Amino acid sequence: MLTRQTISQKPADVKKAWLLIDADGLVLGRLATLVANHLRGKNKPQFTPHVDCGDHVVIINAEKIRVTGAKAEQKVFYWHTGYAGGIKERTVRERLESKYPERVIEKAVERMITRGPLGREQMRSLHVYAGTEHPHAGQQPTKIDIAALNRKNSVLVKKVA
Repeated sequence: MLTRQTISQKPADVKKAWLLIDADGLVLGRLATLVANHLRGKNKPQFTPHVDCGDHVVIINAEKIRVTGAKAEQKVFYWHTGYAGGIKERTVRERLESKYPERVIEKAVERMITRGPLGREQMRSLHVYAGTEHPHAGQQPTKIDIAALNRKNSVLVKKVA
């Protein structure tokens, strides 16, 4: 009789890969879910919940991300300045048209990662850039085509009439 033991990976045994994702025309929530799973390492068979076993994820063209329905106008990000009456708000559209559109993706992924020291460590493996240029070419990231995984991942699907 064979007995199988659950393998608990140690931080020294983790091999982190580099992944490149082009966000042009992708749906925000679907992209964020896949990225969060890769950052946590849940796509790997040796996933260990208390160890950072995820990969580095580089996202380019963050300014061309899409949201479906009326979320661009109805979804609002709030933050507080620290002063009395200092609550501020911005819609997703305003954030995407601002100076830092990559923060929309960062916040969406951050809210899908566990909170705490491990989650902060995993978020350091996320690199988001508004344009097509990124400084991680030396790591030779593997390109992942998210739009090809499911037709709903991209809003640029041609409808057949």
